[in-house]
Amino acid sequence: MTELGFGAWGSIKPHDIEQAGSAADAYDDHIRQAQMMDELGYDYYWIIEHQSSYIGAITAPTVFLTAIARATKRIRFGAMIWQLPFHNPMRLAQEIATLDHLSRGRVEFGTGIGTHEHEFIRWGIDYQQRREMGEEALAIIEKAWTQPEVTHAGRYWQFDEMLPMPKPYQQPHPPIWIAAHSLRAFEWAAERNNDVASNISTDDEMVEKFAHFRRIWEECEHPGPMPRQMLVRPVHVAPTDEQARAETEPYLLGYYALGRELVADSRIGFGSDPRGKAGDDTRYTRANGRVFRESGRSYDFWVDNDLALIGSPETVARKIEESRERIGFTVFAASHHIGAMPVESVDSSIRLFGESVIPAFERPTGPVVPHSRAAERAAKAVAAPGTGPWGA
Repeated sequence: MTELGFGAWGSIKPHDIEQAGSAADAYDDHIRQAQMMDELGYDYYWIIEHQSSYIGAITAPTVFLTAIARATKRIRFGAMIWQLPFHNPMRLAQEIATLDHLSRGRVEFGTGIGTHEHEFIRWGIDYQQRREMGEEALAIIEKAWTQPEVTHAGRYWQFDEMLPMPKPYQQPHPPIWIAAHSLRAFEWAAERNNDVASNISTDDEMVEKFAHFRRIWEECEHPGPMPRQMLVRPVHVAPTDEQARAETEPYLLGYYALGRELVADSRIGFGSDPRGKAGDDTRYTRANGRVFRESGRSYDFWVDNDLALIGSPETVARKIEESRERIGFTVFAASHHIGAMPVESVDSSIRLFGESVIPAFERPTGPVVPHSRAAERAAKAVAAPGTGPWGA
């Protein structure tokens, strides 16, 4: 089986800022934790972009990740996701390329279109056109990274002989991830031969989604090896199962809902329907809606459906391996920040995960090598004087 890579989900929420006392203090806590992960052997560090939302308070992800780049040495990092419709794609392409140089080639480009209607309303962007906007934006970004000149007359953006610079440190460009929930999103990632990541759904649903991705990828007859597939789960590790539950249970029910009143009590609210999905009633939105409802009511719902991995290092390692055998993911990302859990408990979980869970899996030294294109870039980096593999 493919070597398993390990990452962490480091999202900052408005509550984190309130708890820390200021945004500066919250940012410092997360930068310090990213440094811990870098030293402990985590392969990836991820944040998430949301706008006007209780879910995430990193509204300028590239700026924040620049601080991560300068504070770490080996860990690879990115946003999962940069919300493409909210960005001028030419400017974003140049920002990511600049960040790639500042980190000596450690950027992972997580992309997506956004899912919450109210964020689009507040930006004055048509929620129903987000998919078309995202596809056009990504096409422009890829051109900016690989072509000396870009002239583009599209539906949403126009550029006349743009001369984008710099080109990325990684060649031809940083790895591109697609954040996916629906089967169509998994298909799109497979058709494009991109890495894919997902969260929220139960393990039973993830089995179907990742299998669908692999089936479509094989039908497309891409040159191998297969792209990476990442699963994200809330994780808390303590010396014993009993202590892990005691430390997590008071906070887990608030994982998705903490601070929800920030949006619910606003004039715009969640948009045209209470779920924030503009009436979207597809199979995957109904399934995710069930997860959101039940996860706010029952600790056992989380654990019984493998939506959160709580326990001793041995228990968490066993649960990761069981899920991997069922689902087939190649990267596992732990979300250590659970509701209003105190920062000291988060720190302890990060350290135990790095010291006792990651080593339980037989791994090569250094970051797990991504699929072939990234491996080629790593080889070039090793050969280039003074750069080192992945900028180490």
